[in-house]
Amino acid sequence: MKNKFYATLILLFLPILLLAQERSENPPPNIILIMVDDLGYGELGSYGQDIVKTPRLDAMAEEGMRFTDHYAGASICKPARESIMTGMHTANTYVKGNYFSHSEGDFATPFDKIGRKTIAEYVKQADYFTAMIGKWGLGGAGSGSGPNSRGFDYSLGYLSQMNAHNYYPIFLWENESMLKLEENKDGNRGLYTHDLFVDKTLELIKKHNSADPFFLYLPYTLPHAQFVVPDDAPYTDKDWDQQKKNIAAMITLLDRDVGRILDLLKERGIAENTVVFFTSDNGPTPQATPLFNSNGPLRGIKSDLYEGGIRVPMIAWWPGTIEAGQVSNHISAAWDFLPTISDIAGIKHAPDIDGISFLPELVGEEQPEHEFLYWELYIYNYSWGNSDNTLPRNWLEHRAVRYGNWKAVKPNIYSEQNPEMELYNLENDIGETKNVASDYPKIVQKIEAFMISNYNTNPHFPYRP
Repeated sequence: MKNKFYATLILLFLPILLLAQERSENPPPNIILIMVDDLGYGELGSYGQDIVKTPRLDAMAEEGMRFTDHYAGASICKPARESIMTGMHTANTYVKGNYFSHSEGDFATPFDKIGRKTIAEYVKQADYFTAMIGKWGLGGAGSGSGPNSRGFDYSLGYLSQMNAHNYYPIFLWENESMLKLEENKDGNRGLYTHDLFVDKTLELIKKHNSADPFFLYLPYTLPHAQFVVPDDAPYTDKDWDQQKKNIAAMITLLDRDVGRILDLLKERGIAENTVVFFTSDNGPTPQATPLFNSNGPLRGIKSDLYEGGIRVPMIAWWPGTIEAGQVSNHISAAWDFLPTISDIAGIKHAPDIDGISFLPELVGEEQPEHEFLYWELYIYNYSWGNSDNTLPRNWLEHRAVRYGNWKAVKPNIYSEQNPEMELYNLENDIGETKNVASDYPKIVQKIEAFMISNYNTNPHFPYRP
């Protein structure tokens, strides 16, 4: 009788034991998503930069896959962060523009109210350890929209957009609790936050148990304004103004630290079971553009919906899985990361997202394509902000669509001029210099119909046809 009982127990628990053994021998891949702040399409050597030095990211591209046609979720910070976390383009994100209130959490994304989950919430289903280090920008501590409320086991960084402009703040947020930085009190510059972020990243990787996968979301703040860096080397002797030296030094520092992360993965023997993505939240700032040709051949900069504001670098690195030295022309966007990472982790995501997994492209299989990519952007005149921190009225709204090689832009919809749709053929006019809308009315009509049919009503961001 006792033997029969034990035999039954073995039969019941054998599948669980076998699954645990298989997971130990073949753990799911670790995933690192690095999204930096305001790095332009042309600011890496692998994308044509020849003044600012980025040897480690260039090597990362040579060892992995470099994407030529990858797009940010938006051309400014806040909606770009919601897009990458939720798999939605800005027709369907809750936030469609930056808004700075006096509260630490800014204008929070109400994830539960709109029925959205973050990448971290999905990968937790596969028992990933999850961490966010850098700039969150989607909700403050205790709001239900902070990182630890949205699937992250650990978080360190800025919760507020506004405070993230300061590289020597007197506090950050760790696990949604205030972390005071005594080194920066009374105007001192004792602790540079980027250094803290990278040190914590390396610490988490060193603590990693190879049987337990991790997902690290690293929205680092370099090279975003205020353009402050502890050391402007190797550009100290350049005959540039100090701001340009600092911008270049910030990019090169960022490059060095991505290299440190990749080196540690190799040292720990987990590089072949770790996929690393590197991208930017939007295009470059005007302070960097003229000297460094920061947007490369593209028109526009941060806050534009021309290519320079939204087309960004993207590199994927996964030794032994992604064939080295590849250049992909697959048209992808930030909202594709959620389904891609879900596929890598072996989990299902909600079916009603806008993203399409580009995992097939990474591994050399047939890749589904987007018919359209879509952006909306609301820009506010901040002087109109209300005293009760509610949203001010709209100032400008812009829209853009990529449809194959066609790019449509409808700028400043709220202007009195009621501008017409602009249309560009990116195949022979990547700089969007020649508006051909009058030559292709059917294309314009199709894109206009797509814009109208895909808009999702939001009381904070009213739609105007």
